[in-house]
Amino acid sequence: MSLSQPKVGFVSLGCPKNLVDSERILTQLRAEGYQISPDYNGADLVVVNTCGFIESAVQESLDAIGEALSENGKVIVTGCLGIKEGQIRDVHPSVLKVTGPHAYEEVMDAVHQHLPAKADHNPFIDLLPAQGIKLTPKHYAYLKISEGCNHRCTFCIIPSMRGDLVSRPIGSVMSEAENLVKAGVRELLVISQDTSAYGVDLKYKLDFWGGRPLKTRMQELCEALGELGVWVRLHYVYPYPHVDNVIPLMAEGKILPYLDIPFQHASPRILKLMKRPAHSENTLERIKQWREICPELVLRSTFVVGFPGETEEDFQILLDWLQEAKLDRVGCFKYSAVDGAAANELPDPVPEEVKEERWQRFMELQQGISADRLQLKIGKTIQVLVDEIDDEEGVAIARSAADAPEIDGNVFIEGEGAAALKVGEFVTVTITDADDYDLYAELV
Repeated sequence: MSLSQPKVGFVSLGCPKNLVDSERILTQLRAEGYQISPDYNGADLVVVNTCGFIESAVQESLDAIGEALSENGKVIVTGCLGIKEGQIRDVHPSVLKVTGPHAYEEVMDAVHQHLPAKADHNPFIDLLPAQGIKLTPKHYAYLKISEGCNHRCTFCIIPSMRGDLVSRPIGSVMSEAENLVKAGVRELLVISQDTSAYGVDLKYKLDFWGGRPLKTRMQELCEALGELGVWVRLHYVYPYPHVDNVIPLMAEGKILPYLDIPFQHASPRILKLMKRPAHSENTLERIKQWREICPELVLRSTFVVGFPGETEEDFQILLDWLQEAKLDRVGCFKYSAVDGAAANELPDPVPEEVKEERWQRFMELQQGISADRLQLKIGKTIQVLVDEIDDEEGVAIARSAADAPEIDGNVFIEGEGAAALKVGEFVTVTITDADDYDLYAELV
């Protein structure tokens, strides 16, 4: 490619779903001959992909736009905060263009308008890898199977930003997954706003992968991904009844025995106020049945404390549920009002000091549960995936089937041979110790 080709800087904020949007835009930029600049100074223009889910994310996005304007001056804004163009322009009136999430064509149109590519770009020479540009390490990748969400949870504004559910045909998803595996990816992280609802909007339409008919549905997707010979990890799964059908696949080793289910609360009254889907399900009984089928199953979840109207009795129901469920990995957030969320209109807001006190009690209980569950792994021999080598300490930093990147724990491999391991390599280790969040191991 000619050195005269214009450079675009890129800032990607927010969740893995946003990261996939960024990868798609970067892939298109490179396909059209643009260079990607690692910093503001070398860039002719900067694209900022924003997050707008909670107030702290909104502020982080506005700050990033301001920094890009200060350092570069020519800025295009996209992503979830982009649906609030007025709010962005009130603070940063000089941005060149504002678009909403997954607006790839609009972003490219704006780039073309403000930074045309040079005519000497040769697409036959400037080849792209089949898997496109990835922002994750080479050995794992996020596989986004749908956009948007059909639910209207009262604390969430995602549908107003990303729209209703739009599933990708299963043939397209599987082709992308296959290309990623051919490129060296060892772990696929399946993401969407609601993975369990995959294909509902398409009425589970029949599609084809390699000439083979497959229904666009969660179970068929998991079965097909399980044939690729890599780790497959499911995120953002609502506990609908048909989720029961994928547990045997986990027990058989086809996909990882890992479910990321955002339960959010346990009090039926609060779940109803939240308008959570499947809020009436007997989740404790379901969890028990899942573990009977697949004893290795790892459950991660997120919860909200201090939701409007939450009483001490509601909170105690949550603590009792947590004590019985014994989840492996848990995140907890203090409720904060999100601009545009229906929950803002609910009566009986919980005072900040009560939210803080409940959050502390919740985290203390869960920390003990998580630590106890990790202690049970000491002495076991497991397979792990190496993420990083710390040459100074002579330690390899890896993850087990129980650990998603960046949000869960690590397995620190110590002792002889650890520093000689390679990133992206599967190895077998014996667990020697555990703390509240991480495991320690030696090579077998």
